[in-house]
Formats: sequence, C-alpha cells, structure tokens
Amino acid sequence: MADTPGAERTAEEVIRGVDLGGRNALVTGASGGLGAETARVLASAGAAVTLAARDAAKAEAVAEEIRSGTGNPAVDVTVLELTDLGSVRRCAKQWLAGGKPLHLLINNAGVMACPLERTANGWELQLATNHIGHFLLTGLLAPALEAGAPARVVNLSSAGHRLGGVDFDDPHFEQRAYDKWLSYGQSKSANVLFSVELDRRLAPHGVHAYAVHPGMIMTELGRHLDQQDIADLMERTRSAGSGSGAGPSFKSVEQGAATSVWAATTPELEGRGGLYCLDCHVAEEAASDGDMDGVAPYATDPDTAARLWAMSEEWVGERFDFS
Repeated sequence: MADTPGAERTAEEVIRGVDLGGRNALVTGASGGLGAETARVLASAGAAVTLAARDAAKAEAVAEEIRSGTGNPAVDVTVLELTDLGSVRRCAKQWLAGGKPLHLLINNAGVMACPLERTANGWELQLATNHIGHFLLTGLLAPALEAGAPARVVNLSSAGHRLGGVDFDDPHFEQRAYDKWLSYGQSKSANVLFSVELDRRLAPHGVHAYAVHPGMIMTELGRHLDQQDIADLMERTRSAGSGSGAGPSFKSVEQGAATSVWAATTPELEGRGGLYCLDCHVAEEAASDGDMDGVAPYATDPDTAARLWAMSEEWVGERFDFS
C-alpha cells in the first residue's frame, strides 16, 4: 500500500510499528483536541502518558477514555495552568518528585487570537500561555529529560508564525496597539525560536527539540474566533502566501496530531533537532516572503533565539544553564 501523503497522514498511521513501551510522555493541553489525540496515540503504542491540563475533571474523563480504548492503564492526569507560574512549578515539582525519566514532552497547549487579556504578571495572554509557561515548564523538567535521553521536546507552533516575529521592544503590547493576529504570530515565532535555542543547549545531553505546524484544525483553540475572524485569517494567509488565491485547507484532529507524533517518535530525526516540521517532514527555510510551506528566517535565527531565551529567563526569574 502506498504511503499516505504527509498532509493527509493521521497520527495512528505515523505511530504504526513504533513501540513506546517503557517510555514516559507528558502532553500539555491534553483535555481535548490535538492534545487528547496525541496522548491517545502515544498510549496506544505503549507509552506511559501524563495529561497536563487546567481542568482536571475534563482531563480525567479523557484519560479514562484512553485507558479503556487502548488497554493501557498507564495514563494519568496532572493540573497545569500555564499562565500561573506557581502552577507550572508545582506541575514540574510533582513530576520530578516521582523520580521518573521523561522521554517525550509535547508542549501542545495554547490560545489563539483572543481579545487582549493580561496575566497576573501583566503579560499578554497569548505570549504568556503559548511560550512563557512552556519555557518555564521545560526548563524545570530538563533534569528528567536528561535522565530520559534520548528524549525529545515537541513545541506546537504554526504557519501563523509568518504573521509576526517577536517584538523585543514591546512584546506585551504595552505601547503599541494590540492586534490579536500579530500577537498570535509573535507567540508562534517564539515557539520556533525556543526550539532552536533549547536544542542548542540540550543536544549535548541527548535531548532534541522541534517546532511543529499541525495544520489548520477546528478545535477549542479557535474558541475566540467568529466567522469574520476566520475570514480575516484566510485573507491574511492568502496575502502572506503564494498569491494563488487559495486559502489554507483544514485537517481533521487525527491528521493534525500526526506531525507532533511524527516529530516525537520518527527514527528519521534521530540525532537532529532545532527544526521546524510540518506535514510529517522537516520544512526548509522559506524561499520568499510568500512561501508559506517554509519557515521564516527570523524564526530560526540563532542570535534572536538566544535573545528570546535571555528575556524569557528574566520573565520567569530562573536561569537554565544545563551544564
């Protein structure tokens, strides 16, 4: 049987033949959508999976479905509110206290194009949720990842990173007018930059990091969007794209989880990292501003990645040297 094209592959197709027995995985935002499907598929291959989510009851219902559906009892739940650094620290502390190595960390949770909101720290919500919370969680879990080496970190980014890079002068929209799409693009660019610098720092310890674009999927991620927002996104995508007039095509949740699972498990990426992946392959640098299949150079620039890392350490009040 011929291989399914990358854009159409499902997570189940990607995991076929992969044995994750003895491997531990943690998936953020796993109470629904892509996170739940990613967790389910990893558990189906034998991994012990922890679902990290804000709503423990909702996540527990998903965990029970996974346990009964896969026959894998090693599926549990931990509470994680990414905008609350205390919650992030408690989540990491709980994992480390258990003494288990961590082999796969899937930083899946996120928000998209929401109205302007600020966390208790005064941070803009999309950057705080999509990047800062995951930055702290990953840094704190680094000892467990090193213990699980070879280990992988998968950060969910988006082709939406093409909507805007990181504004280091005003990342939290304190001076400039808030634009929810520029904010989303900034947070998704931050996910790619974080993957680049994280891989540089942890690769010597046997841990590699990847940023992935799952595709366009209708999940709770888009709960803040109305029909005009969706039309706006399609137009912005067309404007940034090849000019063909075609908007992005939508994937099912099963297809959307495929690239995350592929980046987490494929032997093709062994020993490689700091990469941006989509449709179950490594994307090249964009050939032009209109190349939506590539990754924007500003999102993979190592100097920019190091600058974001330093700023992120200041935000969370932690230094991560991994020496």
